[in-house]
Amino acid sequence: MEDVKQMELAALRDLAGCKGIELEYTDLQGQIHVLSEDTLRIFFRSLGMDLKTPEDLQQAMRQEQEGHWHQLTRPVWVEYQSHLPEEISFQFPLTENLPPDRLIQLLRIELLIEEEGGYQRIQSFESEAVRIKETQRIAEGLFQRAGIPFPQGLPLGMHRLSLSVALQDKRLEQEITVILCPDRAYLPSVLAEGGKRAGLMAALHGLRSARNWGIGDFSDLKKLVGWAADRLQVDVIGVLPLHALVNREPYNVSPYYPTSRFYRNTIYLDVTAIEEYHQSWPARALACSPEFVKIIIELRDSPWVEYEAAYQLKGMVLEEVFKTFLKRHWKPDQVDDPRLKSFKNYLKREGEPLTLFATFCALDEFFRKQPPFRQVWRDWPLPFQDPGSREVEAFCREYGERILFHQYLQWQLEEQLAEVQQAARNKGAEIGLYLDLALGIDPGGADAWAYRDFLIPGVKAGAPPDDFAPQGQDWGFQPANREKHRDQGYRLLADEIRRNCRPGGALRIDHVMKFFRLFWIAEGQAAAQGGYVRDYSEDLIKILCLESLRSKTLIIGEDLGTVPGEVREVLRQHRIFSYRLFYFEKDDSGEFRGPGEYPEWALAAVSTHDLPTLAGFWSSGDIRLRRDLGLLPDDQAFQTALLHRIHDKRRMIDTLHRTGFLSEAEARGLQAQDEPLVTPSLHRAVIGFLVSTPAKLVVLNQEDLFLDLNQQNLPGTTDQYPNWKRKMRYSLEDLIHHPEAREMADRYREWIEKSGRGIR
Repeated sequence: MEDVKQMELAALRDLAGCKGIELEYTDLQGQIHVLSEDTLRIFFRSLGMDLKTPEDLQQAMRQEQEGHWHQLTRPVWVEYQSHLPEEISFQFPLTENLPPDRLIQLLRIELLIEEEGGYQRIQSFESEAVRIKETQRIAEGLFQRAGIPFPQGLPLGMHRLSLSVALQDKRLEQEITVILCPDRAYLPSVLAEGGKRAGLMAALHGLRSARNWGIGDFSDLKKLVGWAADRLQVDVIGVLPLHALVNREPYNVSPYYPTSRFYRNTIYLDVTAIEEYHQSWPARALACSPEFVKIIIELRDSPWVEYEAAYQLKGMVLEEVFKTFLKRHWKPDQVDDPRLKSFKNYLKREGEPLTLFATFCALDEFFRKQPPFRQVWRDWPLPFQDPGSREVEAFCREYGERILFHQYLQWQLEEQLAEVQQAARNKGAEIGLYLDLALGIDPGGADAWAYRDFLIPGVKAGAPPDDFAPQGQDWGFQPANREKHRDQGYRLLADEIRRNCRPGGALRIDHVMKFFRLFWIAEGQAAAQGGYVRDYSEDLIKILCLESLRSKTLIIGEDLGTVPGEVREVLRQHRIFSYRLFYFEKDDSGEFRGPGEYPEWALAAVSTHDLPTLAGFWSSGDIRLRRDLGLLPDDQAFQTALLHRIHDKRRMIDTLHRTGFLSEAEARGLQAQDEPLVTPSLHRAVIGFLVSTPAKLVVLNQEDLFLDLNQQNLPGTTDQYPNWKRKMRYSLEDLIHHPEAREMADRYREWIEKSGRGIR
């Protein structure tokens, strides 16, 4: 019996390898964690494989080993254009074992090629072009494998092929997606020619100004871009993800937990910059009314971003703005109206994804007004949970104008954001906007409703335990279904990357490890019990390079945490920038690396939105906060964290002194044990250290430029901490006039000029 159990377990492990499930992983402390059999079986069930009996397991293994014989050929080919495969292999059933010369005479093979641009051609294959390969007998019968030359002359892009193979009275056909990709991602000319650049990172929601409605908007961002280019001479302005959110606190305001990654958050619209606002008396009257202005001032003066109130205010005015658009432009007889043409071109370009998103928004509004209250789409009546149902189709007919409203808002978002990028270009920035693509989506949101088949049920993505999250992290969203994406020719993935590249010049891929493997946690289990599951990384990286080149967008992969060295090497080979933080760049002995040890193809920074700011790190306030919120298990863990921080601060001082960025007197004057404030000399030293590295990009968070104590997000919390609500320390007006803000900006500007990273 024990032998049978061991054989079954061995078969389970073999099947895990076929499905990309890694049986163990090594954490940051070097400890090996082995996936339990219970967790492994849960993962299989989530993949649609309920292996209750040994026979189920045998059938599953047989399908993995022999299933490809039942396909005419691979449905998806993702290849480098520079080195194409020699042939397209295919297989077909035989009724008898024919000799190769006879088989070639009987075969009739055609390949219909439809290029991405629409050009079509048919290629027939004479007998001398067909290569007969192996013959295989499996349970279902006899199968033959053969090959034809891979088509030549295809441009970069996603092409459709249709392979037809006829043998005697049988004819087999299969659609094939061929994706031809460049060897490497796009690199802006200024970096390709040996240059280096600097940038500024800001949370758009936190921008303060004398004109916004309590939350930063695209007009604020345009002003920040102008100031940063002129004052700092930076080429890059980074923002957190701009994805569409529900804007309900506390769970639905995280830019990394969007309702959709395809579309953007309407809360960032500058309502007063929309053309129809100036043509709408009701909209202007509402926005200028004393009651309305009073609320705007209160929101503007609040120390926090009040998402729900700001969203409600903007929504009220946008309703009137849209009515004006309908009245002035949405008319069948106005075929020459430029405004109408622009909107219709946008609708045509966006196609089905925009329709699905806008339909979801309209449905969500509708059901929130109907009793009983429904929080998420899984609470809707069952027919409306299916985007393709007749009921949803009928809803679209009846509420078409409401769907059009949400499409209109996305159109305005795209126009305003494009204006920001153009403003950066006008200032001399070659890269300009540095956008961000989040890892996950809200399971109660639009993308999960529209594309549920592309998600794995029963498990959630997360991270194993580490120093910043000792219990591990459960991120609350479902991982992607790699088989579904591949079967569909990766069209959804490519479309998502393409939409997030524009209109910026750089795109950060949150947790780029997702292209290689993702940490799965079974529902009901702790994060520490989870394990890694691999994706089709070779395909995904090639497609990322393709969309990068199409959009002329630099790609930066956020590769922090437990990232194998071979992954970083793959990124480097494809010219996908690494993400290197001052806090984390240490050698095996724990000493901080010198500036010359940073890689060239990288973005270097002090911290991220999830980590303590430089001022917060130096004061150790983040550790005390984690203790106060119960994020550290006990007082010993708190004391240990404080001790490690003191050691890190001491090592930082030594490194900055050793490398010439702190004088001996300045270094002696810094006490690592108790130093609540970052001194000007230390601030200048850290900035100088980073800009002196070989990294082609250096980007400072505005919190690190202006020495804000508080980080944007504290992982592991929701309402215990004001995540994503903090406003910028200085307003946009202060950046120009406040002496302290000007002084700190000048520190960065001086180093940018000295290092040759400036745009002038």
